[in-house]
Order: sequence, then C-alpha cells, then structure tokens
Amino acid sequence: MKIRTGLGIDVHSFDDSRKFYLGGIIIPYHKGLTGHSDADVLLHAIIDAILGAANLKDIGFFFPDNDNKYKNIRSTVLLEKTAILIKEKKFKIGNIDCTVCLEKPKIAKYIPEMQKRIANILKIDIEDISIKATTFEKMGFVGEEKGVLALANCIIYKDGV
Repeated sequence: MKIRTGLGIDVHSFDDSRKFYLGGIIIPYHKGLTGHSDADVLLHAIIDAILGAANLKDIGFFFPDNDNKYKNIRSTVLLEKTAILIKEKKFKIGNIDCTVCLEKPKIAKYIPEMQKRIANILKIDIEDISIKATTFEKMGFVGEEKGVLALANCIIYKDGV
C-alpha cells in the first residue's frame, strides 16, 4: 500500500459585502471572506492538502483566480473536481484533519454539518474528517478579526502498490 500525506493552508480577509462560506456551508455572520471564488478558506486548505498528497501541484494551478469561469464559484464544486483528479490517479482518502483559526464567529455548532458536507462530496466516512477551531488570542491578523486561516492535513493511499 502506498501512503502519502499533504498539507494545505489558506487565508482570506473579511469582506462586509459577502456571505461567510466555511466547510461547504453558509455560516450566519455579518460578513464573509474576500476571494475570487466563494472564498471558503477551509475547503481551499483541504483541496491543497489533497492535491499536495497526490503531488498534483496546487489549487491555483487547477482553478486559477484569473480565470473568470471560477469567479464566485462554490468551493464545493472545486472539491468535487479535486476528488475526481485523485480518483483518476487511483488514490483514496484515508483521513483529513483541519484547524480553522478565527476569533469570530464561533463555529463549533456547525462542525458536524461541515463534516457531513465534506464527507458527502468526497464519498468518505464522516469519522474520517476532523475539524477543530481555535483563536489567536486577539493577536495578529486573525486575532484582530481581519480574516480567517485554515490548515488541513490529508492522508491518501493507493492499494496494491
């Protein structure tokens, strides 16, 4: 069995004029995140972790922010396309572990819904997706509530190798 791991990191600043997409769902909040797509920082980190594990470059290579066909696209669509890419390489996802760094809003009660959404897209067990949240204790970009940072680690594997 061939096993690989990948790390994804993404960051977006807040934008008062947008909805807050996180983990494939809309989180009720008075602002969203700036970006070319829906700016779902968590899904972007997961996509980069998956692509990195499969040695398939990064999210910007497949979904460039200067291509208008990705303007305001839902990141769930990008995650679906990423799942197809690794399936073509004969990889399967073992697990995904994520941390979302933000002061507000508090997201703990939305984590099960995010896990379910991601599991459905990737066709993996909900138990194979871990999502945690932390603050930056009022320090820096995240602590000053200027944006959100997400980190994701993914293990993928290929049977019979």
